Amino acid sequence: MAADHPLSVALDVTSLLDPPTGVGVVVRELLEGLAARPDVAVTAFAVSWRGRARLAEVVGAGVAVSTRPFPARLARLAWSRVDHPSARLLAGPSQVVHGPNHVVPPGGGAAEVVTVHDLTATRYPELCTADVLQWPPLLHRALARGAWVHTVSETVADEVRHEFPEAADRVVAAPNGIRRPPPPTPASDAAVGHHLAGGDRYVLALGTVEPRKELPTLVAAFDALAADDPDLRLVLAGPDGWGVDALTAARDRCRHARRIVRLGWLGGPQRLGLLRGASVLAYPSRYEGFGLVPLEALSVGTPVVASDIDVHRETVADGALLVAPGDADALAGALQRLLDDDALAADLVARGQARVDAYSWERTVAQVVDLYRRAADAR
Repeated sequence: MAADHPLSVALDVTSLLDPPTGVGVVVRELLEGLAARPDVAVTAFAVSWRGRARLAEVVGAGVAVSTRPFPARLARLAWSRVDHPSARLLAGPSQVVHGPNHVVPPGGGAAEVVTVHDLTATRYPELCTADVLQWPPLLHRALARGAWVHTVSETVADEVRHEFPEAADRVVAAPNGIRRPPPPTPASDAAVGHHLAGGDRYVLALGTVEPRKELPTLVAAFDALAADDPDLRLVLAGPDGWGVDALTAARDRCRHARRIVRLGWLGGPQRLGLLRGASVLAYPSRYEGFGLVPLEALSVGTPVVASDIDVHRETVADGALLVAPGDADALAGALQRLLDDDALAADLVARGQARVDAYSWERTVAQVVDLYRRAADAR
């Protein structure tokens, strides 16, 4: 489609109304990339009642917004039964509507695209809240309407094709990107991380506290190391989610709990400072759809220990030490290797830099726009 007739896209940016987790990062990058393209006219909307007042603020200047209110809980309840309210009602007329967080509104004449970040809700329902468990039936309804599925990795694309075979020929992987950070400044250098951690030597975990992140396993691994390494700390940075009680119980059992630093959500320079100052990043998740955090760590030169799961073999590959999820002894051993062996750490970081270079948001946005066109042409 020519630049003077841009493709009109309605993008759900509800996730930007809260402190950005991984989904928020993806939505932010998609929005900025789409807004910069002359061949796309993007309108941001949110499935929210209270949040609509902040929508223009969170999307930034130059992005069209629709502030028509509709509560998320009521919308999902309606969409589980009928194809209303439609994207046309929520965001105005468009050729494509994109739901970038597992749920897409009925198109109301627009082609539908839904991003599936992972299949935790179908593969590990015991690790999910009731809210998360709502989306698989909604996805089935969207697929019956002809929706296309965007996945953030090839791994998740294969999983979706297997678990939702009715959409096999409408599943397209456009993997997430990673943006190289700016050079360190006094507000974002390793000293910032050391200050936040309360010491110069620490293992870092970044992410929302939830069961699939296996943070209690990490606490047990740290406890096994801490007795022989009196300067070592464990820093857990991220917002509380479902799973805080299990983490608290694990910390209470820990003999070296005083050296576990619990921080909330941090962004911008402080996040970079934490990553730069860490001796090792630990990412022991039982399941992930992509895993941006290990690539973030590698991009600033911090070595990584991650779980040996399909998506990490796809993304970080040989740029990290991979260990079986849930195995505290193996995790402790891998952390110890990187803490003790500077040459091994440097080699992994060098390999990891090549993995970082393999992913760019510009390519992601281009692939997503190609998907939009395919979906629009198929209407």
